[in-house]
Amino acid sequence: MLKIRNLDAGYGKLRVLKNISLHVKPGEIVAMIGANGAGKTTLLHTIVGLIRPMRGEVRFLGQATGSTAVERIVASGCALVPEGRQVFAPMSVEENLLLGGFILQKEQGRAEVLKELERQYELFPILRERRQQLAGTLSGGEQQMLAMGRALMSRPKLVMMDEPSTGLAPLIVRDIFEIICRLRAQGNTVLLIEQNAKAALGIADRGYVLEVGKVILQGPAADLLANADVQRAYLGREKIA
Repeated sequence: MLKIRNLDAGYGKLRVLKNISLHVKPGEIVAMIGANGAGKTTLLHTIVGLIRPMRGEVRFLGQATGSTAVERIVASGCALVPEGRQVFAPMSVEENLLLGGFILQKEQGRAEVLKELERQYELFPILRERRQQLAGTLSGGEQQMLAMGRALMSRPKLVMMDEPSTGLAPLIVRDIFEIICRLRAQGNTVLLIEQNAKAALGIADRGYVLEVGKVILQGPAADLLANADVQRAYLGREKIA
């Protein structure tokens, strides 16, 4: 579904990503872990077209996307849940969701948007209860669910999530990760960027470790969880015998 080869990307002359290669298969949850500043958000922004590659190639569903407009990448089935939620605070929950369905409405009409809205209310019942509430007055967990629902309104094939657990209480983090697993069960593919390595690798099929713009480790999620270097750097402990 997603293939990246020898990718360099960054801002101006600053190269943040250095020779990145990775892939995501349909139906997978793939976790990308790494410390702040490793380049995780830059990677997602490059995939969705907000940043243009300096070198290398990004292919989504077989098509190179290096010069494709963000709107066309989203319309082709790639959606981003941004770091920090970034909901439209002065607008209602439902207005935020309907904005997420803009491309769907443009291509398939209002009726399909309303069907998708109902699906999001089924997936996130709290959003139905809060549908007329201003997004800025929601709790952090509710805003994260709204950001996820807004992205899903475009009916993406690939959902990219940037640090969905940031700033949330442990019980809410558990709920968010359960929803991510439910998305996979419903046929979605997920690329998950997380500093919470244990939670991310705990639900992922495969994982990559990004450090200073480079992939330094990759493999099945269970293998990365058991890796001594990953445990020392990201799980806060030595390898358990």
